[in-house]
Amino acid sequence: MIVGLGNVGSEYEATRHNVGFMVVDLLAANARKTFKPGKGEYYFAEMRHSGEDVVLIKPTTFMNNSGIAVKDASQRFGVETTDLLVVYDDFNIPLGKLRLRKGGSDGGHNGMYSIIYNLNDDSFPRLRCGIGTGEALPAQRSVLKRDMAGFVLSEFEEEELPEVEKMIKNAADAAFVFIGSGIQTAMNRFN
Repeated sequence: MIVGLGNVGSEYEATRHNVGFMVVDLLAANARKTFKPGKGEYYFAEMRHSGEDVVLIKPTTFMNNSGIAVKDASQRFGVETTDLLVVYDDFNIPLGKLRLRKGGSDGGHNGMYSIIYNLNDDSFPRLRCGIGTGEALPAQRSVLKRDMAGFVLSEFEEEELPEVEKMIKNAADAAFVFIGSGIQTAMNRFN
């Protein structure tokens, strides 16, 4: 199961916080699949890749309650945490960079906090997509932290779009490698 985190609604569609949605949208488009409402608070699309059945999930709970949808979908589709990949934005990683991990903390991301809390587990793979400006010097971090909500809910600047498009494609490729070869191979290739 590949979960893309984001917020539903046209006003959030092109924002930095919706990078996870953008990645699973590309995965679905590449497989010529469309999302449909799930039996919980999420949209889903089913596909096959590398001989595996794959469910793509877009929670409709808004970012801070993503864990409700992820727990429900995991139970409904019978997915173990080792077969779950959560894709989301990370303010602390420069724009365009990817970081795959086997598990870990929420790193201050409210959507990840909700998932860890609802699953009562932090040992699931995740793919962080960099949305940061690269300008966050230690002295600036406190100011940036205050403005983080506004930043992550803003749209990408015109000059950032080529890098965003490349990152979304690379993240989709990383998800395909995760499905076909596992998290370690994906980490070796994309980190």
